[in-house]
Amino acid sequence: MTQPTPSSLNAALRGAVDLSALSRPPQQTPPGAAAGAGAPGGGATAGAAPSGAEGVLVQGTDADFNSLVTGSMQVPAVLVLYTDQIPESAAFVQTLVDEAVANEGRFRVIAVDLAANPGIVQALSPVLQEAFGQVNSLPVVVGLLQGQPVPFFLGVQPVEQLRALLEQFLSAAVTNGVAGRVEGVADAAAATQEEAELPPLHQQAYDAIDRGDLDAAASAYQQALTSNPKDEDARLGLGQVELLRRTAGLDLNAVREAAAADPTNVEAQVQASDLDLVGGHVEDAFLRLIELVRKTTGDDRDTVRKHLLSQFEVIGGTDPRVVKARGSLMSALF
Repeated sequence: MTQPTPSSLNAALRGAVDLSALSRPPQQTPPGAAAGAGAPGGGATAGAAPSGAEGVLVQGTDADFNSLVTGSMQVPAVLVLYTDQIPESAAFVQTLVDEAVANEGRFRVIAVDLAANPGIVQALSPVLQEAFGQVNSLPVVVGLLQGQPVPFFLGVQPVEQLRALLEQFLSAAVTNGVAGRVEGVADAAAATQEEAELPPLHQQAYDAIDRGDLDAAASAYQQALTSNPKDEDARLGLGQVELLRRTAGLDLNAVREAAAADPTNVEAQVQASDLDLVGGHVEDAFLRLIELVRKTTGDDRDTVRKHLLSQFEVIGGTDPRVVKARGSLMSALF
């Protein structure tokens, strides 16, 4: 997977300009133009608009960013910086759109192609560097509320964590009197909800995740699998919960330092791989453990192999990245 280097991203984020300069109302606004209106063609991302994106997704550009920022005075927005060179960063736009629809249009998604819009990147630079320091992972996700940026996170995050953050963001929006909605989304969200009601045990798992009880979530998914061993959604859910349990409380810097100091340290490499997976660097996570399989023998090798197989359960067996990694694992073993 092609990754931006820390130096290249930081170079792109230098030379900042004041965000307020872009958020001032334009000198000439076409009559009847709504702030934050969709881009021509429906605001497509990575070549095609994500499903359910009508009215929710806007493709942000340097040319219209001022109106989009102004639009957050009425409707909260979540801005995502992505690049097609990192497919998971572009795919995360769909995740945000899904959440916007599920929240009945209580926020708008602004997708920004990082390479094509240096002005937006420069405008956000001071905020991003203050919040994150070195920006070395995509997507970059930032809330916009009353024209002000609210840094969320770097890298792909589990949807459960995203939902908890969005809940806080939308609560803050209401507190500040920003309670507008994207028109026409509520009816679509209601229809989708009727079609996609969760089975009881799955709902128990989601509720447990929402309240931070990962043990209860795992138990609910395990019960679902006991009742139906072919329940793939439960299998994936359990894998994701187990990943969250394994990485809870890990010190990212300490883990990375330990892994760099000893490429054959099984515990450190496994932990670093899990953190890569949580951060959305799926192929990097797999490659780290495949290389470790090549370097180890006996029980250590088997431990790494089994852990890698458990990571496959988090992503799903039909995912192309898993299919490719299975082939590489077989080559490493034999």
